Amino acid sequence: MISPSDALKLLEEAGCAANVIRHCQVVSKKAVEIAVAYRGSGKDVDLEVVEVGALLHDIGRCRTHGIRHALEGVSIAEDLDLDRRLIRIIRNHIGAGITCQEASRLGLPEVDYLPVSIEEKIVSHADNLVMGEETVTISRCLQRMKDRGMSEDAIARVQDLADEVGIY
Repeated sequence: MISPSDALKLLEEAGCAANVIRHCQVVSKKAVEIAVAYRGSGKDVDLEVVEVGALLHDIGRCRTHGIRHALEGVSIAEDLDLDRRLIRIIRNHIGAGITCQEASRLGLPEVDYLPVSIEEKIVSHADNLVMGEETVTISRCLQRMKDRGMSEDAIARVQDLADEVGIY
């Protein structure tokens, strides 16, 4: 597993803008906070994977800020031969994941991009709670999704993820 400082170097070397790197740092801090609380409830979670995965979740934004940034991030991470757990976090972090049907409508390869491991879920949830560099409530996140015309299914998945992880 690479270190958090090496993850930050990778973001810089990939060409991520300073604001993207700061966003990733805030998401990582929030994700670790969630993971520590999750672990405190007696459940198992790999804090190292959460911290580094959250730092790298938006590495694809060095190439695009569109929905494809997750796939671009996967490409970069695979080229760097990063741990598969990190690659899955990068791939599945958008919202509370994207179903195969949604992927098709968005012009993505038709597979599920749903977070599976608890580490993937925690990073996805933390990313939902950070807008830019500002930490927000789940209710504000859900309202933003509604304002943007997101589907009821996607909004429900984000709420369900928040309920599963148990941190708002």
